[in-house]
Amino acid sequence: MMPESRITRAINPIDKKIFEDGENAYFTTLPIKAMVEAIRDVNLPAAVSNSAGTFVCNHLMYGVLYTLAKKYPHIKGGFTHVPFIPEQVARRTPVAPYMALDDIRRGLEAAIAAIDKHF
Repeated sequence: MMPESRITRAINPIDKKIFEDGENAYFTTLPIKAMVEAIRDVNLPAAVSNSAGTFVCNHLMYGVLYTLAKKYPHIKGGFTHVPFIPEQVARRTPVAPYMALDDIRRGLEAAIAAIDKHF
């Protein structure tokens, strides 16, 4: 078995481009401040994040925005983190942040409505 640092480097490369012909960064084209406000308007916590993270989420967002920029420049895109549901964290130590599935649904519906309102 490889030491964890080698495993991490193998699946989370540092200082390597995801796509050689891609930009150094892509930014969401969604109305994120309006989306956060809409989620808060239904009494749920939300905040703008300037990073999709440093692992899978970042790779996913970069890939989506790269594809949109290269093949579908007229389509808007971004990434939304959602919390775990209680069943996913019940046996975790320490317990990670979580939210009821119905609240996640309400938050996403509010975010989508804000997107629709701005386009």
